[in-house]
Amino acid sequence: MKRRSLMYPLAALAAALALPVAAADGGEIRIAHVYSKTGPLEAYGKQTAIGFMMGLDYATKGTMTVAGKKLVVIEKDDQGKPDLGKSLLAAAYNDDKADIAVGPTSSGVALAMLPVAEEAKKILLVEPAVADAITGEKWNKYIFRTGRNSSQDAISNAVALDKEGVTIATLAQDYAFGRDGVKAFKEALKKAKLVHEEYLPTNTTDFTAGMQRIVDAMKDKPGRKVLFVIWAGTGNPLKAAEVFLKRQGIETATGGNILPAMVAYRNFPGMEGATYYYFGIPKNPVNEWLVSNHYSKYKAPPDFFTAGGMSAAIAIVDALNKTKGDTATNKLISTMEGMSFETPKGKMTFRKEDHQAMQNMYHFKIKVDPAFEWGVPELVREIKAEEMNVPVRNKR
Repeated sequence: MKRRSLMYPLAALAAALALPVAAADGGEIRIAHVYSKTGPLEAYGKQTAIGFMMGLDYATKGTMTVAGKKLVVIEKDDQGKPDLGKSLLAAAYNDDKADIAVGPTSSGVALAMLPVAEEAKKILLVEPAVADAITGEKWNKYIFRTGRNSSQDAISNAVALDKEGVTIATLAQDYAFGRDGVKAFKEALKKAKLVHEEYLPTNTTDFTAGMQRIVDAMKDKPGRKVLFVIWAGTGNPLKAAEVFLKRQGIETATGGNILPAMVAYRNFPGMEGATYYYFGIPKNPVNEWLVSNHYSKYKAPPDFFTAGGMSAAIAIVDALNKTKGDTATNKLISTMEGMSFETPKGKMTFRKEDHQAMQNMYHFKIKVDPAFEWGVPELVREIKAEEMNVPVRNKR
């Protein structure tokens, strides 16, 4: 496969999402999509938006209707700001008469939005915010999530790293995504020894001090030494790790990411980790459709969060088909609890206890392929959902 450009035509995206916001009537199903159209996680949000619209197209066979009702998508930009996301979701439910909401991109924004869904008594389908607390201690019955959670990320990454004689340090962002991720990763480790946790601000660009603390914590430890990185958005800790850690004999490991971020992975051939999605890994009809149509429309492969957006759309359409277009919240909840649906990753199932989508993950090893600008994650093993003992963290 030849190298493809990663630049998405945003004008086409804007046109696709510019659906009318009119007064709700019986012939419409109104879906609010609250995400980071701008802000530090803009790249993630835009991928989710592309995937969501493609997923609606796929699941409705191009009609954009369910049970004779038109699907109307209302876009709102939370800019990655919790207070803004909270107010936008309230406006979507109350002013725009949204039947269902999807989003957001940031875990911090998601945590602020959860009580709004509970107050409105309407469903919020979380995609792609990751923090465990979303379907954990902060959860309520109106929250479903198609995106993976921190525990799924952590347990799958532990598969690659949790071996006798391995010493591990972690580097993560100092907010819900990073701290929940490290907490879950620690709980998943059974054999390796975790000796240091480094948390840095989300906007960090100079990693010198953090890397020095990691080196100091690990330099005298025997055996294999690994830094596990949990990072999102701006900043490039992998570049800093290459400069500071390689000469100390410390390996770097991390999970999957968007393709532009994985350009840095080319400098770490053989690096192991686990990922939520990479377009070349899943072999199923939904992913084949996504890859083919995404290349056709955008001249590039679908990315990490594109698959998530598509999964969220398919879940909504499947649920609405089962209710014959009825958007009554309690009916949707009873329909979606335990519901399985096919996604670009294969089958997902909403767990009844916390509405978290149980899903497979992918253990990979990085290969450098001159045909691609990024480090290619080659599949080592598909980690089945039933293999991962993902804790139920809510108090239901």
